[in-house]
Amino acid sequence: MKGRVLICAGSDSGGGAGIQADIKAVTALGGFAMTAITALTAQNTLGVQGVFPVPTDFIAAQIASVMDDLGADAIKTGMLHDTPTINLVCDELLARAPGVPLVADPVMVAKGGHRLLDPEAVETLMRRLMPMVTVLTPNIPEAEVLAGMDIRTEADMLRAAEALLTLGVPAVLLKGGHMEGEVLVDLLATPDGVTRFEELRIDTPHTHGTGCTLASAIATGLAQGMPLLPAVERARRYVRAAIQSAPGFGAGHGPLDHGVTVDPARITAGGV
Repeated sequence: MKGRVLICAGSDSGGGAGIQADIKAVTALGGFAMTAITALTAQNTLGVQGVFPVPTDFIAAQIASVMDDLGADAIKTGMLHDTPTINLVCDELLARAPGVPLVADPVMVAKGGHRLLDPEAVETLMRRLMPMVTVLTPNIPEAEVLAGMDIRTEADMLRAAEALLTLGVPAVLLKGGHMEGEVLVDLLATPDGVTRFEELRIDTPHTHGTGCTLASAIATGLAQGMPLLPAVERARRYVRAAIQSAPGFGAGHGPLDHGVTVDPARITAGGV
């Protein structure tokens, strides 16, 4: 086990996204996951039925407890649902984890359509969190909000990614899964250039939690000392394998197989 990852995000009671997906992804890639839970959700593959915010003082207590004892080699943020939560997390990370790589998944809306970020908190997210990140991992709807533009083509994706770089973000992985077509394109943009990833789309409804999983997988790579590009490449391979082996649970957008890297046959009654 190598690489300590502190995850500041919301919980998904259905287990497919959020903290639950984050912990599974970090573990599947050989890292050690720790958490500061920002909100609880009543959620399944059909959508989000309710959100219960965690008080900011208790979020701070979770971060302090982890950092004062265990420390972290990378941070991953997910659902930071309102301005007080964003400010609190940024303040705590600046004080307790300066210089630690930060992967920010700017969660705004759940796959079922439930809003997970207050609209008035977007400005705070851009002003406080984005300048702190190592890599930002928006999907197309999130990038449209952050870059202030419509994204309909790959050329639009490139312009949006470049616009986000001008806001102080050193790297942007813009995910193209929301775009129509049989080919899926992601773009990793940095000041040094753009890396284009292309895959054939997997025809499946079981993609719940892909964004959370990808960001946590990248954070694990960074925590293990990998450079950004190899960390992104490994994370994308992992997520694709997890989608391909999805168990088909639930009546809606089902979860991935986060344990795709695990071989139960290696475990015997007498040990490994």
